[in-house]
Amino acid sequence: MLWTIIAIVVAGLGAAGIALLLRKLTRNKLPKWIVPLFGGLGMLGYQVFYEYSWFEHQLQRQPPESVVVASESGQVFWRPWSLFVPMTTAFTVLDTRSLVKQTVEGSVIAEFMLYRFEKQHIDHVAHQEHLLNCDTAELLPLDAQKQPQLAQIKRIGKDDVLYRQVCR
Repeated sequence: MLWTIIAIVVAGLGAAGIALLLRKLTRNKLPKWIVPLFGGLGMLGYQVFYEYSWFEHQLQRQPPESVVVASESGQVFWRPWSLFVPMTTAFTVLDTRSLVKQTVEGSVIAEFMLYRFEKQHIDHVAHQEHLLNCDTAELLPLDAQKQPQLAQIKRIGKDDVLYRQVCR
């Protein structure tokens, strides 16, 4: 977050410097208010760029064996540009290295780890182990002690990206 703030300030100073140069080149015929206007637009422009490039930046940081299985786009009222073009605010990644398949009573059961990344003021990452019954497509989260959380069981579609990645 510190580096983001520094980058925003530098973008604002750079844009204000361009406006100052334009004023000098026109022999101060441009109004003085153009300098802070360019500074503000530079800062806002970098912020918009940063928010829309967050998803791609996070993907580049993932190991090659990670697979994105879900993403969420949203609109936020204090980011009015997101009302026109929604931005990615969260995504879920399957760690294929943690994938373990077993046959239990004739059913193929896969155990794996899912990571959820959320864009907040500070990026939030949560991870949780899951079980997936490849025959019935039932997804069951596990708690920290690897105990199933039966109240949270859900059925996913066999055309779902998670199902295809885990049960193929």
